[in-house]
Amino acid sequence: MTPMLDFQNTERAFKLRSNHELKSAKFLFQSISNPALVRWGSGLALWSLKNRLPVKGIIRATVFRQFCGGESIPECSAVIERMHALGVQAILDYSAEGKSGDTDFENTKNITLQTIDYASTHAGVPLAVFKPTGLGRIEIWTAVSEGRALSTSEEAEWKRVVKRVETLCAYAADKGVPLMFDAEESWMQQAADDLCLEMMRRFNTDRPIIYNTLQMYRHDRLAYLHKLDGLSAAEGFHVGLKIVRGAYMEKERERAKKRNYPSPIQATKAATDRDYNAACQYILDRIDRFALVAGTHNEDSSRLLADAIAQKGLPKHHPRIYFSQLYGMSDHISYNLAAEGYPVVKYLPFGPVENVMPYLIRRAEENTSVEGQSGRELQLIHKELNRRKKR
Repeated sequence: MTPMLDFQNTERAFKLRSNHELKSAKFLFQSISNPALVRWGSGLALWSLKNRLPVKGIIRATVFRQFCGGESIPECSAVIERMHALGVQAILDYSAEGKSGDTDFENTKNITLQTIDYASTHAGVPLAVFKPTGLGRIEIWTAVSEGRALSTSEEAEWKRVVKRVETLCAYAADKGVPLMFDAEESWMQQAADDLCLEMMRRFNTDRPIIYNTLQMYRHDRLAYLHKLDGLSAAEGFHVGLKIVRGAYMEKERERAKKRNYPSPIQATKAATDRDYNAACQYILDRIDRFALVAGTHNEDSSRLLADAIAQKGLPKHHPRIYFSQLYGMSDHISYNLAAEGYPVVKYLPFGPVENVMPYLIRRAEENTSVEGQSGRELQLIHKELNRRKKR
């Protein structure tokens, strides 16, 4: 392990947070550590927004403020500048979910184009991202993934989805801004993987511009990484990848059980950890053809990657390597890595409050279900508040 990496330095971790903000975060993490409260509160918030009850202000002042940068790109600018001053960059993530019409999908495409524009002129934003189901219904992604015969209207719908993706990728390449496909549920992922591979072949001839995301809690992703390596070496294109553990585990297992097919999820967390670390090392060993965004809230994985960078004699601030965490979580990893000279990017979600609620609910559920997540955040917040009292 890298002895220089002290993730317990809370002064660095929470430098951007006022005492009021820390106390609000403390209350929030205390609340979402209760699974029953998360289920009740999530349902109530969705019902209230659907019925146009005046709860938007409460949501904005609590969970939205903790995990999102704002409702628009301009609203996010102040957060981006404050983070960048401490060496942490941002990825603007338009997180409106659950849409099903072409008007919404075109809107998402246009806003994503704006994030690419913003990244092209702001040093604090080095990459862009989009969610495939933000550009087309999950049902059409699933149908293509499963190889089902499409109707005439579905063929036309899929062509519109592909056109949106092509537009984003071509624009990112023209602007020189790396663009990531976010990962989603396994049953729609094959179509996203195939389309992303096509875009890599087209736009990654000189350097990695198009990135895919691999969720390593899937037991087949390490094999897919090896496949990409073979194709890259044979065909001469670069591969950009974000490596994460994953975000849809319970949903994946429930669907597999209900439909009686083998679960795509690793049998144990240890297997996920093993494949996550192995994937990062594999990419690092081929960094001349690959680029890595290591998305992790795990201290051990962060140290292992830092060690591997040092052992290979690579510079800490390598242009093809980023550490990444979500905004509002694991600041002790993000800001301490940045203070030691490593490139760090925070996913900074934004969008109308009512549209980002599915994202916010996932964050609350993650902090409830991931062992020790809320407890760790609370312990660090307590430590920093106590440190400030003694000054």
